[in-house]
Amino acid sequence: MYKRGDEKLIIGYTSGVYDLFHIGHLNLLKNAKGLCDKLIVGVTSDELVSYKNKKAVIPHNERMEIVRNIKHVDAVVPQNDMDKFKMWERLKFDVMFVGDDWFDTEKWTELDKRFKEVGVKIIYFPYTKGVSSTLINEALKGLRNK
Repeated sequence: MYKRGDEKLIIGYTSGVYDLFHIGHLNLLKNAKGLCDKLIVGVTSDELVSYKNKKAVIPHNERMEIVRNIKHVDAVVPQNDMDKFKMWERLKFDVMFVGDDWFDTEKWTELDKRFKEVGVKIIYFPYTKGVSSTLINEALKGLRNK
């Protein structure tokens, strides 16, 4: 547990692929840091990305280094498992940040219940409209095929 004097610091956690880093990623990290004292970011491993039949453009170690150097980020860890509760057991964060595209889904409703039992709050941030790594990839494919 992190402390400043007698005061407990709020530890935040978020995770993502962070491939083709864009303003949506930056918005999430900046907003998350504004709501916690220490922000830990999980960067999804290449193996975990492939479960969706996708492939990251930027290798995992490079994506971790990019995220590690964002001023809003205090620590970076590899995310090798989709189970967010396992990550909590390892890191003991107080609040988790996630995009609102997951709000009210079956998976996150169940996770929210489990996290409430251990005192963790989930905060959903609005998705940045009009930008995603998938859209950037599609635009690049279009440019390459001209």
